[in-house]
Amino acid sequence: MPRPLVIGNGNLLVTLDSELSIRDIFWPYVGLFNHLSGHRVRLGIWVDGAFSWLSDHGWNRDLQYEPNTLVTRARCQNDRLSLTLTLRDCVVHREDILLRRFLIENHTDSLRELRLFVCSDFHLHETDIGDTVFYNPFLDAIIHYKRDCYFLITAATIEGGLYQYSTGIKGFGGAEGTWRDAEDGSLSMNPIEQGAVDSAFSVRTQLLPRGSTEIRSWMCAGRSLEEVARSHYRVLGQGFNTMMRETAHYWEAWSEKDLRRLHVLPAPIQQVFRRSLLTIRTNVDNRGAIIAANDSDIMQTARAHYSYMWPRDGALVCAAMDRLGYQDLTRRFFLFCKRVLPKDRAAFMHKYSADGSWGATWHPWTVNGYHEIPIQEDSTALVVWALWKHYQRYRDIEFIESVYDEMMLPCANFLADHRDKKTKLPAPSYDLWEERRGIHAYTCGAVYGALIAAANLSNVFRDGHAERYRKAAKEVQEGIARYLWNEELGRFARRLVTSDTEEDYVQDMTIDSALHALFAYGAFSPTDPRIEKTMRAIISRLWIQTDVGGIARYENDYYFRRSYDIERVPGNPWFICTLWAAQWYIAHAQVKEDLLTGLELLLWAAHRVMPSGIMPEQLHPETGEPLSVAPLTWSHAEFIATTLDYLDRLEELQK
Repeated sequence: MPRPLVIGNGNLLVTLDSELSIRDIFWPYVGLFNHLSGHRVRLGIWVDGAFSWLSDHGWNRDLQYEPNTLVTRARCQNDRLSLTLTLRDCVVHREDILLRRFLIENHTDSLRELRLFVCSDFHLHETDIGDTVFYNPFLDAIIHYKRDCYFLITAATIEGGLYQYSTGIKGFGGAEGTWRDAEDGSLSMNPIEQGAVDSAFSVRTQLLPRGSTEIRSWMCAGRSLEEVARSHYRVLGQGFNTMMRETAHYWEAWSEKDLRRLHVLPAPIQQVFRRSLLTIRTNVDNRGAIIAANDSDIMQTARAHYSYMWPRDGALVCAAMDRLGYQDLTRRFFLFCKRVLPKDRAAFMHKYSADGSWGATWHPWTVNGYHEIPIQEDSTALVVWALWKHYQRYRDIEFIESVYDEMMLPCANFLADHRDKKTKLPAPSYDLWEERRGIHAYTCGAVYGALIAAANLSNVFRDGHAERYRKAAKEVQEGIARYLWNEELGRFARRLVTSDTEEDYVQDMTIDSALHALFAYGAFSPTDPRIEKTMRAIISRLWIQTDVGGIARYENDYYFRRSYDIERVPGNPWFICTLWAAQWYIAHAQVKEDLLTGLELLLWAAHRVMPSGIMPEQLHPETGEPLSVAPLTWSHAEFIATTLDYLDRLEELQK
């Protein structure tokens, strides 16, 4: 189930599903650790002797954000209960505190007693072994803890604090959990449990006829009981309303970037642009890691997830955010990359956890009897490429110098040296889709762009490396033209693979949207006839021939496949792939009118986000429903980049 609502502050990240259950709580890093791991903090309502979870049928839900903020606005109506509940959630921008405001409206002419239940199924540090939960009477709060991880949860009405509570065993010995105890409207008042545990508490309030009431709840994260208690008292002392209001104002101000230029765009693009900025920020850890996605439901397909920092994704996000002036955010990413770069080989590994440790991988260290360290070379290349873009934007030579000798130079030297002797192209590695080994067009394009970037940075420092990097870039460019171009089919190959004799390479002519890299990073002009033919083949063959539309990754894509009508549906539509096509149309434009197709593809993306503005990785080709993870940080970054490309090109063509 995708995550239509995500809120966070770079330390604490909270995601909600479409039924308004909290499904992921990451702390103290974004992406590490997930203290729910897809389990739930669920909400229940008891009124007039009837009980309903907000995840039950019968609730009509509208999930949105307050405009231009990271404060949610979810309106839920239940005709059977004659109630409307409006929920506003936010993570305080400068504190690791989740605030939750419930406004409950009574649609009857009767005075009614209402009880709100909050049931929490924590798996601290991603396991439920050795957890403790207890009711703390001094704080009037439920405390979940294990080692140095503490969560305090409480709530209050105008009548008072917690009404009832329960702690219990779950998922062990036949026990389902305390949430079952809530369904009769009362809780057992068991004060403490250890092991695989969960909790429930309730608050009660009076609903006047045709009236409304407000309930406030908050959750504090910290390293100790004393730390969460201090946060709890800050909510009580500083004021719940003040903290929520200041958080909304902070994110409004933070996301006010390039708004003057946006007014020429259709309203849906403007709205998704700003939502994309805010969504990206929720997936950026304050120590530099830019996490791909934090939707734990992906673990239903494999016991793995997207809560890692891929250097490629991070570099592309940085390139987009640098264009808007988010310098502090992107600097931390480059410093993170400097810290995790291997010392024995200047090539980034597959992916990293937010603390800098290696992420899970499936790439082997032996291939056909040979031993090698598995890499995706485009990841290393794009970090160098993005670093040059960063310098172009800010001209801060002191910062570049801080990462130059320990990151930029080693990576650039690796890219120049790690090349196939015959073709002069990058030596075989894994592709950006993480599926195949070979010499990939995407990698070649990225390496070309990185070598030119390295040469430009070398010229800044005048250290004598520039000529070598430019020579290597030229050889890569010539190798692409010689070995990847197929004259007979009139398009570039997506990769070279070794032949049966392993003495030569064979072209893989599968049409792949990633071929856009051959112009995107500067190896060829977007108007080069070979690029034109290749891009038109991509758009023609990979466009989804359904009402949904959009462009697939490549022919016969298997990942999350929902249709086997290969002629109409070569794969699921991906946001990034469709936006790459838009980028080519925009770059290729010669007059203002030529920009219309690129604008139409931007609108395609803007119209197919979730109602809250969240953008997934891909869509069901027949229904348009989100597939895989949502939000995907990369999707939002490509939307921002494409929008800025359009605005830049529009200004150029109007001169």
